[in-house]
Amino acid sequence: MTLQESGEMYLETIYILSEQKKNVRSIDVGEYMGYSKPSVSRAVGLLRRGGYIEVDESGFITLTDEGRRRAEKTYERHRVLTDTFCRLGVDERVAAEDACKIEHVISDETFDALKRYLAEHTK
Repeated sequence: MTLQESGEMYLETIYILSEQKKNVRSIDVGEYMGYSKPSVSRAVGLLRRGGYIEVDESGFITLTDEGRRRAEKTYERHRVLTDTFCRLGVDERVAAEDACKIEHVISDETFDALKRYLAEHTK
């Protein structure tokens, strides 16, 4: 299953929430993202069928190994890009919004080059 930008956003949200609390449910995801219950329910179903998450009988969502890998990758991109834009003088809110857009389309090659550059030129 090819994961679209929205799917990556859901995985990233589930990852962030799972780092903050023991159990994550659809309602938590919806509240965090500001999405309706039907939208979250549809996304959860797609992510489950795609093998990115598991949902137990109590409705608790956990990331599969592949889901965690994709979520961590997206979240790392978000953090690195936001930090880089802030260092360039961009307002933190704008930096985070722009990072959120770019994190889904930047190639692995370009992102890895950016990380190497930052490691060599910043402290």
